[in-house]
Amino acid sequence: MSAPTVALVVAMAKNRAIGRGGNLPWHLGSDMRYFRQITMGKPIVMGRLTFLSLGRALPGRTNIVLTRNAAFEAQGAIMAYNLEEALDVARKTAGKDGVDEIMVIGGEDVFRAVLPQASRIYLTEVHATPEADTWFPELDRREWREVSREDHEPGPKDDYAFSFVVLERVQS
Repeated sequence: MSAPTVALVVAMAKNRAIGRGGNLPWHLGSDMRYFRQITMGKPIVMGRLTFLSLGRALPGRTNIVLTRNAAFEAQGAIMAYNLEEALDVARKTAGKDGVDEIMVIGGEDVFRAVLPQASRIYLTEVHATPEADTWFPELDRREWREVSREDHEPGPKDDYAFSFVVLERVQS
């Protein structure tokens, strides 16, 4: 089996907003279902603040929490103290579980650090420009090609319209 793909999973507004006050700046029930569907059974890598915003380890996935704080413990998760350690644990877990993707779920600093190694992005484009204090890094769209897009009007538990977009890194 080849090395697993490093994929980012992010919901981002038109202004690149991804968070406010430790939470998402919107509620999209449809995106929560999509997130669960694409990450289930795969190792997920997240920063400490993202773990705290979730409030618990996500079931059905190996949770790997990246932190510089050696005293921090996340119940139900594997701790990693640098990016390479986190990705190494995720690769080994993916191999053991027979899955072909490592899912990186945030936050801002983790996305920025992993972006150069990522070859896929599961992007939920939120059709809004909310106030925020956390941002997704600038993407050079010449380095990425869109392989799928599903546009959605807001459902009963969605604050805004949105699109599910999958981007693949262009091989140079």
